[in-house]
Amino acid sequence: MLSRRNILLGAGATALCAGALPSLRASASTVVDIRSRETAYDFGNGLTQGLVSTRDGAPPPVLRLKQHELTTFRFLNGVDDYSTMHWHGIRLPNAMDGVPYLTQFPQMRGESYDYSFASPDAGTFWYHPHCVTMRQMAHGLTGILIVEEDEDPGFDLDLPLNLKDFRLGDDAQLLDYFTPRGAARGGTLGNTLTTNWQVAPAYNVPAGGLVRLRFAATDTTRIYRLAFPAQAQGQIIAWDGHPVNDPIPWPSTEAPLLLGPGQRVDVAVRVPDTEGEVLDFNGIRGGNLAPLASIRATGITRGRALAELRPLAPNPVAEPDLERAELIELKFGWSPDGMIPNYGLCGIQQYTFWSINRAPWPGDAATGTGPVANLKLGQSYVMRLQNESPNSHPIHLHCMTFKPLRSTLGPVAQNWTDTYLLRKSEVAEIAFVADNPGDWAFHCHVIEHQKTGLAGFIRVS
Repeated sequence: MLSRRNILLGAGATALCAGALPSLRASASTVVDIRSRETAYDFGNGLTQGLVSTRDGAPPPVLRLKQHELTTFRFLNGVDDYSTMHWHGIRLPNAMDGVPYLTQFPQMRGESYDYSFASPDAGTFWYHPHCVTMRQMAHGLTGILIVEEDEDPGFDLDLPLNLKDFRLGDDAQLLDYFTPRGAARGGTLGNTLTTNWQVAPAYNVPAGGLVRLRFAATDTTRIYRLAFPAQAQGQIIAWDGHPVNDPIPWPSTEAPLLLGPGQRVDVAVRVPDTEGEVLDFNGIRGGNLAPLASIRATGITRGRALAELRPLAPNPVAEPDLERAELIELKFGWSPDGMIPNYGLCGIQQYTFWSINRAPWPGDAATGTGPVANLKLGQSYVMRLQNESPNSHPIHLHCMTFKPLRSTLGPVAQNWTDTYLLRKSEVAEIAFVADNPGDWAFHCHVIEHQKTGLAGFIRVS
């Protein structure tokens, strides 16, 4: 089991320290084997049983691949649940998307599936199951996936930070990950906030060096309110895997940055020169600071400057033609009825609380279900997303990338994304080119909302 003590990070952009996540590096010449399994882990209050990971006694590793390079991940289901694996934010062929019944049949224990794709985009993405999703994700099966740029930006250290909470009892054992009350509202929150499965880990990093922090919110429910150290020299360089076009202000306690489930943010930080100086990166929870991770300057200063970093190259995303774009209106709100969705081998959910256009998702295995929208391949679209509820919904579109245009809540940063955090009573418009053929899942990434009706799919043909 990984220790929580600090040790000096060695030189190199992917150096490893105790508590940091190890990486599995993929290449075109190898097949990377990933096997899910039940495991146990000590979060600091005793051994927690019943967790799900791809490593024994440890969180899932960071998967790394090169931009444009064909990669194969062989996922073997090693748990009793049926399962599939989804690669959140990656633009890939439909058969590789890992959505049960929509793109593949669920895998039973002992079965494997080869996911082969070449990512056109560099950036921070992540992976998680899409069958029996709530249990497997809530119990730990979420990992960061990094697509490395063709040109090295020049960091001294690359540090992925997987934000994930767990619901634990006083005996350190898992509590119910789903509650009807939570599902009908904002979701069922955990009570143990972790980063890389550690509570407020601290990492030793090179003094005076340049560090890339990759925050990924892989929680089933929690919307993080990030506050970064005011004294730090840093800037936000990427949002949901893509280099920022519109600058995002440095978040503070007075103006935190919202990071909903499924979203990611990359931060460039210059480490202080003085050995022992610490920078704390926090969330805000109930009006109080909640430590997420800290970095501590170690060794002789490297004397780097942020200006030395090479700008991240833009990803090859098609710009929508707004003058010719077709408008599609979608409403997200409560369900008008109490149907029981049919999820087939992916579990039974006895509640329906949510809907798209007032029609709840009938379940992955339901027959006769059509898309919420039929799109023409190569056509530009503007989607008007209307939240008819008092709860926030991180709306995720599989395998396509879109740009927010405007919101009734005020100006929005027009940065490419795959997940938009639609807030209370908000109406927002997003634009994209329907350039990837297939049936693509479209749902709220508060998993309890998704599994109780706020889901559907979009057809591009």
